[in-house]
Amino acid sequence: MALRAVAAGLEHWGMMGEIAGGFGTLFTLWPFLYLVGGFLLGLLFGAIPGLTATLAIALLLPFTFGMEVTNALVMVMGIYMSGIYAGSITGITLNIPGAPSGAITSIDGHALMKQGHGAQALSLDAFASSVGGMIGALVLMLLAEPIANLALLLQTPDKFSLVLLAVVTVTVVSRGSIWKATISMTLGLMISTVGIDPMVPKGRFDFGSYHLVEGIGLLPAVIGLFAICELLVQAATPARAAHGEAVADMPRLRHRDFVPNFSIIREIGAWLYVKSSVIGVLIGMLPGGGAAMASFIAYAEAKRTAKHPEKFGDGSHEGLAASEAANNAMCGGAIIPLLTLGIPGDAVTAVIFGVFLIHGLVPGPGLLTNSADVIAPMFAALFVASIFVMVSLMVFGPFYLKLARINRGILYAFIAMISMAGVYASSFSGFQMWMALAIGVFAFVLRRFDYPVVPMLMGVILGSYLEEFLRRSLIVSKGDPLIFLTRPASLIFLIAMLGFIWLLRLRPGVRKPVSD
Repeated sequence: MALRAVAAGLEHWGMMGEIAGGFGTLFTLWPFLYLVGGFLLGLLFGAIPGLTATLAIALLLPFTFGMEVTNALVMVMGIYMSGIYAGSITGITLNIPGAPSGAITSIDGHALMKQGHGAQALSLDAFASSVGGMIGALVLMLLAEPIANLALLLQTPDKFSLVLLAVVTVTVVSRGSIWKATISMTLGLMISTVGIDPMVPKGRFDFGSYHLVEGIGLLPAVIGLFAICELLVQAATPARAAHGEAVADMPRLRHRDFVPNFSIIREIGAWLYVKSSVIGVLIGMLPGGGAAMASFIAYAEAKRTAKHPEKFGDGSHEGLAASEAANNAMCGGAIIPLLTLGIPGDAVTAVIFGVFLIHGLVPGPGLLTNSADVIAPMFAALFVASIFVMVSLMVFGPFYLKLARINRGILYAFIAMISMAGVYASSFSGFQMWMALAIGVFAFVLRRFDYPVVPMLMGVILGSYLEEFLRRSLIVSKGDPLIFLTRPASLIFLIAMLGFIWLLRLRPGVRKPVSD
């Protein structure tokens, strides 16, 4: 009741009033239950090695058809925040990160574990994640509307250059060879061209099949690239014999062991938490950045400014806090370009993009203006989910280690069944099921040869926008490509694109980032 009263008093504040109302909506029965359910699902998927928040949302995607849009968005926010955090749980305890986002955290976290300070490492990890998540959510609330208003001023050539910037950025920040990332992105762009021409009502690249005239759906692509591909990767990976022994040798932990040591937190300092969180938000706003990249850069910055950099890698509290605050703050930053510009900030928001489309919402500059009542509970959910991170450790801390004991064969068989059923339920098409399976097998082959799959998904999503904005711009300019250089905003985006290429790939001495 108090929240609703505050919301009513703030309605004249525009978007901030809507956000206050979003908190009121969130704390009604069903949205709150969906948030809790999504948070618990994200914990499960994030903590089990090989299962990620991306996979959890991909599996949930077809089931959001029957949900109210508010409940669906609230649930995926819970999955997003907890999934990113939970990747560090098995990283700290077993040195097997549940997700790429937990890889940097596990360096110092597992070192503390081996020193007998595992509960302390987990508590510092959860506290940093909670602080970073709250800061990221607050920045999202403050910046989303101004950026959306600025985006309304962009014209078609500007939008093309912006999407091109996103395509190039995703490619250059991808792990491994830039040529392999470029090929992966190109394959995604090629997939996006299958089906009806966006400018002319005519099928193309359909090879005479009426199934392909409709194009390759986003859901089969997501399920194939992440669910099916990941299952094949896990099936081809030998089980670690020492895994079970490591779990069995873990000491018995009690709930009170997970209370944060505030003397250590004061020693780490508020500035490190804030600085690392801001780095995470900024990396999140960079299309293709991802939690792993945010964690890596914040960790490197913390080591650069630390009084005792030699402790990093051997159980540094500062290193653990910096990396974990950054990767959860990234969540709020990654949602900003998705909502305001229609460009996903990382692999998870690329899948969340599909949730919007399923419910008839098109991410972009007009979304906050036209659907603020729907988006506001989503903002509130991200903030509350970050608080749940610390609460979850206090409740489930002693049980986290048992996640690694789940029978993988039963688990993966269940995921495969849910994946195929979900694709069929979304389209009632057996062809789309085969398409998801084919894409999954193809993605598995790519990964075996170290080709990243995230650029391919981004190519599938952004390809139609890139083509449409390019062709519309050339129609307006009567075929003159100089229109992309004469528009100030377009020129800025193109210069930024060249700057990213130079800084991240061509400049000597700059270490290549790691992306999800």
